[in-house]
Amino acid sequence: MTDALTLAAISLAITALAGYPAIRVLRRLNVGKEISEWGPDSHMTKAGTPTMGGLFVLLGICAVTVAANLFGRYSIGLPLLVMTALALLGFVDDLGSLQGRSQWALNKRVKLVAFIAIGIAAAVGLYEALDLRDVNIPYEARHDLDVVYLPIAVGVVVLAAGGVAVTDGLDGLVAGAAAIAFSAYGLIAVVQEQDFLAAFCFTVGGALLGFLWHNSHPAQVFIGDTGALALGGGLAVVAFMTGQWLVLPLIGIVFVLEGLSDAVQIGYFKLSGGKRILRMAPLHHHFEQLGWSEVQVVQRFWIVGALGAAAGVILALEV
Repeated sequence: MTDALTLAAISLAITALAGYPAIRVLRRLNVGKEISEWGPDSHMTKAGTPTMGGLFVLLGICAVTVAANLFGRYSIGLPLLVMTALALLGFVDDLGSLQGRSQWALNKRVKLVAFIAIGIAAAVGLYEALDLRDVNIPYEARHDLDVVYLPIAVGVVVLAAGGVAVTDGLDGLVAGAAAIAFSAYGLIAVVQEQDFLAAFCFTVGGALLGFLWHNSHPAQVFIGDTGALALGGGLAVVAFMTGQWLVLPLIGIVFVLEGLSDAVQIGYFKLSGGKRILRMAPLHHHFEQLGWSEVQVVQRFWIVGALGAAAGVILALEV
């Protein structure tokens, strides 16, 4: 536990300090975010804020993990590789949303195929390389799912990556909520004596807190799909490595609610011929339209995330 917290502190310091030169480089490269016209009008003042901040978050995580938590414990390479693959996909997507340049987006089918391919690679890594195929059911026991494990793992990785990406829309929201979720799985790993996995989770949590130094309102940098996709996929893999993936919807409750709100809004809009359930999707924008300030939405979502994470940890330990 002491080693894990030490790595978290180192990761936090590295990411926070690296943020200063990284943001200067991003500004010099003119990678400012173009704000969607479909979002709240109040967000237009954010146009031009550097994006792709997930790059220096991931670099901080990789640096600490490779230096202190990889050799001799190569299973940690799996979440790291999945995060890197999804970060590359997010990086390509971010390139199409830069201010002052032609706007484009990855073809939805191409993006889905890429998501599924990375999900399949992650599932095979869990199943074959790490020999994982179990699920822990709270208040019951651990059950072997055999090959059924594979499609479940693919689906969860894809949905988790998408859910975190949808959540990225307010200053500090993704970073804070993800830090809570990774820390929850870090605690589960500690109790299950998965010390190396616990160290990885706390390393990610520390890096996200370091990123929050620059991403808190008003944000100096956005994490972008580069970081959001990586965090979602990494969180899913960590959940499967603990065997406690059934509680992921609780531990990642903010991402679940955000993803569902977007899917329901789009589905209802198409089925009803243009009607909406929420004032604006995803969910964080709905509350902004109700009159909550951006800081209120973020902090209240963090509280919901902390409650969900606490409930998830309690259930995970009742096996």
